[in-house]
Amino acid sequence: MSRERTDFWVGLFVLIGLVALAFLALRAGNLSSFSFAPTYQVQAHFDNIGGLKIRAPVKSSGVVVGRVSKVAFDNKRFQAVATLDLETGFEFPLDSSASILTSGLLGEQYIGLTPGGDDKMLINGSEVQFTQSAVVLEELISKFLYSSADKEGTDNTAPAATTNNP
Repeated sequence: MSRERTDFWVGLFVLIGLVALAFLALRAGNLSSFSFAPTYQVQAHFDNIGGLKIRAPVKSSGVVVGRVSKVAFDNKRFQAVATLDLETGFEFPLDSSASILTSGLLGEQYIGLTPGGDDKMLINGSEVQFTQSAVVLEELISKFLYSSADKEGTDNTAPAATTNNP
């Protein structure tokens, strides 16, 4: 009987491990939060999308209101285009703004929607007019380093050269 009991516990442990592995795979692929609610698509153009990925959340006031369904490049405007699937239960004014934000210091990126004040609402096929691109940490660091290098390179304590005219 102890052999059967051991086999049961080993089997249960393996099953729990497989469930945990499947859960982690879904979380890593950002597929753990499926929503079957009807959606409408809007587009937003950005100069730089950073590390924004498909299925990244679209949030407003911290609430997930949709997902990024597609990321592409617009050859005419030379900008990245993010197609957002917003749930029909959430309506946003036409003058809403979209920003690419980061959760945590080095966390995943998501799109934050800030509602505007227009009476007309975004509909299927609309474009978000006001966007703010992703903040790229490497660019900030390089700007800071070059800025401090310029300050170090200039010597403000040296006396100015004067010319004596007889």
